[in-house]
Amino acid sequence: MSSSNALSLMGWMFLPNLVTGWVQSIYYGLAIRAGDPRPPPNSPRWQLHRRRIHTLVITLYLLYTIYEADYDLQRSGSFYQSLSVPFDATEREIKSRFRRLAALYHPDKVAQGPSTGDFFIHLKTASDTLTDPAQRFAYERFGPDIVYWRNCVTLRDYVWKGLQTTVIPHYAMAAVGLYGLGLLGYLEFGRYWRWVTLLALCAFEAHTVMRPRFPAFVETLVNPLLLRFTSHAPYLPFQVVALARRVAIAIYIAFGQLGPVLQAGRTQEAAAGERALKQNLDRLEQTARLMDVDANRLLELEMAPFAGDPEIIQDMRSKLKEWLVQNTIRADPMVRDALGRSMQKRRVDAPAGARGTK
Repeated sequence: MSSSNALSLMGWMFLPNLVTGWVQSIYYGLAIRAGDPRPPPNSPRWQLHRRRIHTLVITLYLLYTIYEADYDLQRSGSFYQSLSVPFDATEREIKSRFRRLAALYHPDKVAQGPSTGDFFIHLKTASDTLTDPAQRFAYERFGPDIVYWRNCVTLRDYVWKGLQTTVIPHYAMAAVGLYGLGLLGYLEFGRYWRWVTLLALCAFEAHTVMRPRFPAFVETLVNPLLLRFTSHAPYLPFQVVALARRVAIAIYIAFGQLGPVLQAGRTQEAAAGERALKQNLDRLEQTARLMDVDANRLLELEMAPFAGDPEIIQDMRSKLKEWLVQNTIRADPMVRDALGRSMQKRRVDAPAGARGTK
């Protein structure tokens, strides 16, 4: 499973960007007619398509990673699957089943092969583990590694050994890794939720390994649905924990790749909004200058008959200019709409019989 984890991490490093480029090229080849220009690289439209396709590719690869983790767990199997007994099988049922399998797979009764003895030893180990209450409890929560634990006899010994060897080191290393990457400037996107997920997963695992029963949602919901509607084997607690760990790591990596994409999209949208606002303000300023030039030209044209009388010209100039400005403002659709809403509100809010209500 470690080699699978390494391959999955290597896949996360280069596959999403590579597949995104391929999918975008194929999309343009299918969606854009021959002869029509494609969006140039790094243009706003090209970047929008890139973000959407990259998000889709990462989401699909995340789902594939979850499926791969579950497939690895099912391929590894469990002692219950090897003996073909249910999770609630009694000690007597397990021993009876082992005797039947031993009659079939004992090295003295089958043709010798490279794996004949190994499979019989595996069946014997499974039977010995599941017929011992303490080992059975530990196996269901920590997996097959418990058969190599020495000096463990009671439930308390196994739980403490499991906490020391699997739970505490894993989450200590995960916390140190997250903190170190944060100091180096990585994993900025969703940092808070990464820590929340890590703490929640740690609490869930600690609760799972120390409780006498399976996790409630696994025992009452997930496993019954799997047994009723699929051929998928039900989950043991250690399988749920292993799957949750791999899914959490995949989600961390997916967030790390999606974060820059989404942040770049918001930055580009904000920059595009600022550019559009600046262009509108520039057009408004240019329009105001043109209106001022036209107003001065009309004013000079109207004042031509009064040339030679400075007082009259000054008085007429100020009144004409005021009239032109007021007339322009009143003719503006936004101003007229605002005045209309104000008058309508005044008519509605005014008491009966007041002036201006009709």
